[in-house]
Amino acid sequence: MSEKITIIDYGMGNLYSVCNAIKAVGGEPVVTGDKNVIAAAEKIILPGVGAFGDCMANLEKSGLIPTIMEALNSGKPFLGICLGMQVLFEGSDEAPGVQGLGFFQGQVKYLTTDYKIPHMGWNKLRLGASSPLLQEAEGQYVYFVHSFHCVPEDKGIITATCDYGMEVTASVGRGNVQGFQFHPEKSSTVGLGLLRAFKEWQP
Repeated sequence: MSEKITIIDYGMGNLYSVCNAIKAVGGEPVVTGDKNVIAAAEKIILPGVGAFGDCMANLEKSGLIPTIMEALNSGKPFLGICLGMQVLFEGSDEAPGVQGLGFFQGQVKYLTTDYKIPHMGWNKLRLGASSPLLQEAEGQYVYFVHSFHCVPEDKGIITATCDYGMEVTASVGRGNVQGFQFHPEKSSTVGLGLLRAFKEWQP
């Protein structure tokens, strides 16, 4: 079986560290913005760092949205990381009026907590709905950097939360599509374990 994992390059995302993390778990990262390569990919990661509106504008400009929607609906393993998870929803408080990809119903909301924003640093996962990627992750600490979190209409897709003076959506998933709000590539051995699970996952 191929160990290739295609990382979508649309001009936003921590591609270098995601690439290195995939290599560290024995995967072969393929970084591309080419529609044909993405369409033929076996496993796909949509990374993202920055603002929701900029991200959607870049995806629009790149012409990749139809290819990404096809991949999401194809049954192939698909992982959105940080902003790459947020854009799977319908919209965000960060960019009113900008439409997300809308694969998941719900909105991305500003964190409402007395704690410091952005939520930055290590936090403990509490598992929710079953996820093929998080089976060993209960109580593990992972690394977050964000000011917004996903609020799905269907709470049944929330696979993990963490506590930051409020319940924060840490990850979501349905079928072949999973999303992490945290950065597995910055989450030391725990994060590498999650990326290894993604590499080995066969939905």
